[in-house]
Amino acid sequence: MPLTISFQHRYLGQRFLRSTLLTLVNSVFTCILLTGCDRGPPDTTIRITGTTMGTSYELKLVPDAGQALSPELIKSRADQLLEYINRQMSTYDPNSELSGFNRNPSTDWVSVSAELQQVIAEGLRISDLTSGAYDITVGPLVDLWGFGPEPRLDQVPPDSVILQARERVGYWRLHTREQPPALKKDRADVYTDLSSLAKGYAVDQLAILMESKGIYNYLVSIGGDLRAKGRNGKGQPWTVAIERPVPGQRAVERLIQISDHSVSTAGDYRNFFEQNGRRYSHIIDPRTGRPVLQTLASVTVISKADMEADAIDTALMALGADDGFRLATEHRLAAFFIIASADGKSFQERYTPEFEAFLLPKD
Repeated sequence: MPLTISFQHRYLGQRFLRSTLLTLVNSVFTCILLTGCDRGPPDTTIRITGTTMGTSYELKLVPDAGQALSPELIKSRADQLLEYINRQMSTYDPNSELSGFNRNPSTDWVSVSAELQQVIAEGLRISDLTSGAYDITVGPLVDLWGFGPEPRLDQVPPDSVILQARERVGYWRLHTREQPPALKKDRADVYTDLSSLAKGYAVDQLAILMESKGIYNYLVSIGGDLRAKGRNGKGQPWTVAIERPVPGQRAVERLIQISDHSVSTAGDYRNFFEQNGRRYSHIIDPRTGRPVLQTLASVTVISKADMEADAIDTALMALGADDGFRLATEHRLAAFFIIASADGKSFQERYTPEFEAFLLPKD
């Protein structure tokens, strides 16, 4: 069966229900549909699945010749690892380390785990890189627009309420210290949301776990975030499909081949509501306090670390087709943009030179 990575997730159970699909091309059906399925050596892939962070995870492991793997033991260790990350970074768990920090009214330094400090430091780096178009303190606005843990109201909030929520948002009010690891906020009600970081971080940690077990040919994924290394069970690079961003459909836009890289996609075409004929997506611009209104349908980012790719794709979506592409080009990011026409019936592709190396030719 193909690995279908649907980004209809709530990070750690959670907020940025991002709309994407990345499909691992590895099944008979997919081969017939996309590549024609040549006969070859038997596929030795071991597949392990489970649930985490409000979505599913999958491990595709290819053992070396003569290597004995215990799927039960690997799954147990993976589940333990993911539960540990949830206890640190979930905003849905009131007892998590992050939830405790968010509730803490202190504006002094608060000791935290090294892992939480690391992830928040990366979020602040990308927030600064985008001048606040991406902001890890955007949670109050995400909740306000109905894309957080509370039931969605599917209505536009009053301007005055948006303004009140915006006053709590601002990544520059959050600070980290590496040694000893600690966090500090300038306002007691600053709320840190790792929706677009922690899942990518968890993928990276799963990859580290696999390599600690002597596994160097693998594809690990959570929701729509994935990281691949080595070769698949057929001895070929891992092939992944980027979804055409059409609501209610599952179709392939382009294929990419990756090895020793991570892939993450963000989009606005599956998680939204409509009011008075206008669509409001879950991608919130922290600078305006409102969902991004644009023709940019999805962004796919390839990076060495999935935590970076997970955050960068959201940042580029918030920046929009022009500013996002400009930033990706300036910083030599491997990014693939799908831009919808005004009527949403056709799409234009745009990608950076760094991404082009991963693209397979169109049929």
